[in-house]
Amino acid sequence: MSPQRIIFTALLPFASGYFMSYLLRAVNAVVAPDLVRDAGLSPGQLGLLTAAYLGAFALFQLPLGVLLDRYGPRKVQTGLLIIAALGCLGFAAAPDFAGLFAARAVIGLGFSAGLMASYKSSATWVPIERRSLANTAIMSMGALGVVVATAPTEYLVTLIGWRKVFAVFAGLILAAALFIFLIAPRQDTASGPAPLRKQVGDLVAIMKLPLFWRVAPLLGLTSGVQIGIQTLWAGPWFRDVMGLPREAVAQHLLWMAVAFMIGILSVGVVADYLSRRGIGPLKVMLSYNVIYMIAQALIVFRVEGLMYPAWLAVAAFGQVAVLAFPWFAARVGPGLAGRSNATINFAMFVCAFTSQYVVGLIIGLFPPTATGYAPEGYSWAIGAFLALQIVAMIWYLSGYKEVHHA
Repeated sequence: MSPQRIIFTALLPFASGYFMSYLLRAVNAVVAPDLVRDAGLSPGQLGLLTAAYLGAFALFQLPLGVLLDRYGPRKVQTGLLIIAALGCLGFAAAPDFAGLFAARAVIGLGFSAGLMASYKSSATWVPIERRSLANTAIMSMGALGVVVATAPTEYLVTLIGWRKVFAVFAGLILAAALFIFLIAPRQDTASGPAPLRKQVGDLVAIMKLPLFWRVAPLLGLTSGVQIGIQTLWAGPWFRDVMGLPREAVAQHLLWMAVAFMIGILSVGVVADYLSRRGIGPLKVMLSYNVIYMIAQALIVFRVEGLMYPAWLAVAAFGQVAVLAFPWFAARVGPGLAGRSNATINFAMFVCAFTSQYVVGLIIGLFPPTATGYAPEGYSWAIGAFLALQIVAMIWYLSGYKEVHHA
């Protein structure tokens, strides 16, 4: 297949699904005030409601890896996107917290293959030396979804209300499903599938590897915390710590989304350039992780004048773990790409779910202010997860030679 055909048939259709995945993942950062007002949610309930997407997403990652390797990304992604569209319709009609929670979980289930289907297609059709660039290009489409989930969605909500907005999203998701079904390669697996029992056994074997337990905490925590915070708590933080009105919050989230899109694409370009000069993707990832953690520290300590630039850095470099996916897949074997990617993604979304929910619980421990939540609550919550990331970094570095000679 020619490079142009790979881009327009094997990558772009799946990137459209990932675009919608990130749009729905991040939308609650904008509509949170409406949900709190209409359903009377506490900080913990808001965190749990939003994290329902991530929880269902995480729980389906392991069987998802088997399905992708057995049936291919085209069929799996099409079916799951239809489920996501039904979840959006359910969210639009839900009368209370329980209904919203269930519908949000169905949306998360439906988008559980958003990135992994893209990576599976990339692993099938893109040469391994260009996969870091291909994968970050796909992720930049997700960042575009975050852009749409900010000021444009805020404007649409003011026009038609948040419930009708979710109905509109359902139609867009169905359009993405149709695009994938009609355009993506029908021969979307490199070879015939292995027996199901062997596929499940391979998945378990991957999760037993010492290599997995050495790298998964770092990859899961760094990426998962960024997902958990940016897609919900960044918006309330701008309101409560910086004192911004709702329209300004949406604008700040918009620029964070732009930083995410530019940042992740530039990371891929840099990694692609350096890989051709003998510098591996994990070294590039670690360098960006240091910047990412310093930025979080500036937010935790509320360093005047540097907090907003720090948020932009968190958005730009919080997903550099994407560089490790092709590296890890190559280590466990190309025929296991779907399952190997799913194990890492599982770790990421367990951390994302946990951080999104627990941050809300910690914030709820502090007395609310006249405008929202206590700034100190945000610092303690984000600081706790920053400490865990630092521990994971130390754990990874302590076995660096073991990892790179495995």
